[in-house]
Amino acid sequence: MSRTEVDIQPESEPPPRDDHAFFGQPRGLLTLSGLEVWERFSFLGMQAILVLYFADTVTHGGLGMSAGTAASVSAAYGTLVYLVSVAGGWLADRILGSYRAVLWGGILIACGHYAMAVPSAGMTWVGLGLISAGTGLLKPNVATMVGKLYRTDDDRRDAGFALYYMAINIGAFAGPLITGWLGEHKGWHWGFSAAAIGMTFGLIQYVLGRRHLAGRKHAAEFALAPRAMRRAIRLILAGLAATAALAVLFAAAGWLTMDRFVDLLTVVSVIAPVVYFAVMFSSPRVTSEERGRLRPYVVLFLASTVFNFILFQAYSTMMLLASTNAETSILGFDFPAGWYASALGAFEVALAPVVAALWVRMGRGQPHASNKIAIGVVLGGLSFLLMALPTSGHSSDDYLMSVWWIVGSYLLLGLGDVLLETSGMSATTKLAPAAFAGQTMSLWFLSLALANGIQAQTVKLYDDVSKPAYFGVNGAIAVVAGLAVMAATRWLRRTMHPVH
Repeated sequence: MSRTEVDIQPESEPPPRDDHAFFGQPRGLLTLSGLEVWERFSFLGMQAILVLYFADTVTHGGLGMSAGTAASVSAAYGTLVYLVSVAGGWLADRILGSYRAVLWGGILIACGHYAMAVPSAGMTWVGLGLISAGTGLLKPNVATMVGKLYRTDDDRRDAGFALYYMAINIGAFAGPLITGWLGEHKGWHWGFSAAAIGMTFGLIQYVLGRRHLAGRKHAAEFALAPRAMRRAIRLILAGLAATAALAVLFAAAGWLTMDRFVDLLTVVSVIAPVVYFAVMFSSPRVTSEERGRLRPYVVLFLASTVFNFILFQAYSTMMLLASTNAETSILGFDFPAGWYASALGAFEVALAPVVAALWVRMGRGQPHASNKIAIGVVLGGLSFLLMALPTSGHSSDDYLMSVWWIVGSYLLLGLGDVLLETSGMSATTKLAPAAFAGQTMSLWFLSLALANGIQAQTVKLYDDVSKPAYFGVNGAIAVVAGLAVMAATRWLRRTMHPVH
């Protein structure tokens, strides 16, 4: 695209260094964290029961899928969510601006959850489509807005992202508690209704706190010129209409089955990041210095993919395992299997402030971002290796393991998530080329799409191989990947400047 087609808006004033209103962090962090509390409440609250809803019998209000198919479709939904984030980053950079992209994304998410509250299989798919589109607009851009609250050399940056991650995991903890109880005791669509109400609360507080957000503009920072913008909007609308028409036609002809759709999303999740990296490396708007920082970013991207391949199974295969082979009682108190997902959020809520305080205390002496990410990947692998122990040595599948095995696995996974995601998102905002700021964060979320795309194929084996082999092999691969990143630390430290 030529320079005449892009209207580059002047940069806003640098964030003030003396804004310490929210636990020593900028006031805008409270607004963005509050939005993510409710977005994660709705998204992960719904996801904690989604695979159980898919696998439940039709007579009990579910869709009657096999365990492997339910996990695969759930992963394919996650793939779609994060694939759409590419479009969300581009729309924010070129048309909407970050604030409006997040606002409209939240509205679509809320509408999607309200659609899923309707007890109809058709409305379930409509709702999942709306949530996918909305999350693609919201997720990459709200993280970018957090990065805009800080100067590049602000030592509070990693600690701020850790607090942000702690805050959003309050929603990750509370969501499954509410939706899990409603889903099991009142019906799955009651749980989806709670998710809808939560997202509505998030939108309200986001609008009320908008004056504290750094860089909030009505125009996009790298807005298209008016003529190019009109052309882009026409092409987008025509593309959406053509895609919908083709999907209906192929489905009616029997060519577009659920299995083929899942496979298609996996293929796209592999191709998209390859193409996107190629575009960014070859763009004339990316300087040679920025291009040099993109190379180590490829390593971080792959590390994120491996870790999130494990993490996302906390809401698929781990949920299925918990529902069939884990105790759901502590000290005589019975709880829904969906509550296991809250353990992950609880650990992240508890551990994020500890990690944030540790980084602040260590200052410049803290581990390099690449080492934090590598440790996170290793911990994710260990969480799966741990599950190979209680699933071993059983002659049948009717055993029940102790609650503490899954809780221990989620403890390792939660600590790994705090280390990897906070450092990864913070590094992304520093390594991003200026002309691709929102889209580079989208590229980080493409690693999540790729993780889900790989998972959508792998979980098909869940019904066909032994549980110790499934968890053991996947866990071992993650541990090896984390150790490989550690081995590349010297090169990463040299090439990731100014990330430290």
